[in-house]
Amino acid sequence: MEIQNSTLADIDRIFELYRMAAGYMKERFHVHFPEFSRTMVETEIREQRQWKMLINGELACIWATTFQDPQIWEEKDKDPSVYIHRITTVPAFRGQQLVKKIVDWSVSYARSHNRKYVRLDTVGENTRLIEHYQQCGFNFLGMVTLQDTTGLPDHYQLDKVSLFELPV
Repeated sequence: MEIQNSTLADIDRIFELYRMAAGYMKERFHVHFPEFSRTMVETEIREQRQWKMLINGELACIWATTFQDPQIWEEKDKDPSVYIHRITTVPAFRGQQLVKKIVDWSVSYARSHNRKYVRLDTVGENTRLIEHYQQCGFNFLGMVTLQDTTGLPDHYQLDKVSLFELPV
């Protein structure tokens, strides 16, 4: 397994995975990934905040990170944290506990950047996903209604947000 930054050469594959994930979500939940802004993802790549996991040289999953997330985390954003967004797994690699591997990597990444927490969120009350994140070590902090979704991807306007935190 290898984790590295995504490159602009990966962008079409990244969007292919987002569309695939949205289709999967549509079949199971009322909230799903929207069509994300290409500019947003290009910025994440340039800022080295878009990641990919390779297994035997094959793309297994992608995700993005940031060190600030004030619209979602509000006052808690003052805590030095790494925030994970949009974990998306290639279907052939589902069931291989890749989220746990991302979490382990994220804890090391957070420590190397002097962060106290690894945090993530998910839109809606997806009980299976909540349980999965808890099994990966996260504390479920509950659900919140975001006060300001301006500039956030569209799905943040559809439902409450489930918040998760892991002390480093």
